[in-house]
Amino acid sequence: MSWQGIEGHDEVVEQFRRAISRGRLASSFLFVGPPGVGKRLFAMKLAQALLCENAPEEELNPCGHCPACLQVASGSHPDVDVVSKPADRSFIPIESFIGPKERRMREGLCHNIGLKPVSGRRRIAIIDDADWLNVEGANSLLKTLEEPPPRSVLILIGTSLDRQLPTIRSRCQVIRFAPLDVETTARLLVEQQVVSDLDAARELAHLAGGSLSEAAELADENLRAFRRQLIAKLAMVSWDSVALAAEVNQFVEKAGKEAPARRARGRQVLGFAADFYRNVARALAGLPPLGDTAMHEAATKAAQKWPGTAETAAACFDRCVDARQEIDRMAMVNFVIDCWADEILRLAPTGYVVTKSG
Repeated sequence: MSWQGIEGHDEVVEQFRRAISRGRLASSFLFVGPPGVGKRLFAMKLAQALLCENAPEEELNPCGHCPACLQVASGSHPDVDVVSKPADRSFIPIESFIGPKERRMREGLCHNIGLKPVSGRRRIAIIDDADWLNVEGANSLLKTLEEPPPRSVLILIGTSLDRQLPTIRSRCQVIRFAPLDVETTARLLVEQQVVSDLDAARELAHLAGGSLSEAAELADENLRAFRRQLIAKLAMVSWDSVALAAEVNQFVEKAGKEAPARRARGRQVLGFAADFYRNVARALAGLPPLGDTAMHEAATKAAQKWPGTAETAAACFDRCVDARQEIDRMAMVNFVIDCWADEILRLAPTGYVVTKSG
């Protein structure tokens, strides 16, 4: 079943329906779950439901064609504010919350959500990319979270609780969004014409782990081929960190001349490496590797020759995650990749990799 065209989150819908019918809708929510599963779309549809002029909000069934629904969909509703991280910034600018210096606390999300609703119903604010809240930005939200204005709803959208600052987590009701199942992901990939073959769509769905956006990215055969090449190399008894970094950087450069495209490609490659080491850790802990045949074979092969423990594999996984975050903070991608390869060389058990060449 789907709600308003959103697949896989019917229990979340019912959770909101129950809260609204009891008059116990919270003011601050933190949506967490994998990327590409519909969290932002859900937030926008929820805003429509709370502001729809034709349907009672407790039904959570916006009509989609009244002026309020159309304004929410177009991003022009006066009672809805949406904030997200600009592509050229490493964090959401504090100005988005409290306005520029010359208009401090007279503009921005924290000011707007405290205004009387134009519609007379609710003020709604949505913070996309909440993973990119820095301490300064989070602190600017604290008063709003602690003393929410009457009939206001604030929704933050992120990928995991671990990426949210404790001051944010403790002041929001957490709503968890599960990964999409394989069949749903595959069907959506075909419906959205990402691929035409259902079997190919299922393969992408398996690789993406329930994330529609990641599955769409993996539709690129060159990306999948490099993934197979990378995890096969990491699974070898020995490899050269300098050569590996050079190969990765060369592949990243093929994404284009623009920095955002290269950062995205770097994050993808490091995500493949993180997935590999997570599966090596699983294999060493006596659990079956997850993913496709290539990942299963690579992780199993590595585990058989790995002279360390599951903890050392987990340390390599953590370094991959850290490297992705460094790219997100706008560090130079080639420098991050060089350092990452050296760190993996240091963290992996002696004997698993050869000494750095040069």
